[in-house]
Amino acid sequence: MLQKLQELRINPGCTILFAGIGNVLRSDDGAGVYICKKIRPSATCIVLIVETSIENYIGKINRSGAGVLVLADCVDFGKNPGHFDLVAADELMDLTFHTHNISLKKISELFRMPAWILGIQPEDTSFGEDLTGTVRKAAETIIRMINSICVQSR
Repeated sequence: MLQKLQELRINPGCTILFAGIGNVLRSDDGAGVYICKKIRPSATCIVLIVETSIENYIGKINRSGAGVLVLADCVDFGKNPGHFDLVAADELMDLTFHTHNISLKKISELFRMPAWILGIQPEDTSFGEDLTGTVRKAAETIIRMINSICVQSR
């Protein structure tokens, strides 16, 4: 995934906007928000915490000036908990999750920049405010990767 993140910044000065999506009251569904809260913004890495209302941020994201959008969220890849990947939004199956009003693929069509999904496989999305240990460990790995990219751009 680190290589994919680096490739997103292939154009000099390309800004990546990371948007943290999820319901922080549903355990691992809050992984995208958890990740984005720990990203260190820089000149080419911006962060927006949108939680469960991504549709309310479409205008703000489109006006951000970012060259690439990365939507961080839990995604059911059908893999083991903690599995994560960065995939182009148009490659994601058109699924609507129980905590979203619209699928990430459909919402990505409303943005003026290429949209990617940074998905992490949840273990538990029942009510609770903490990530499971497996998902937290994977999230910390993701955060280190993203912050290494953001630091390189300073």
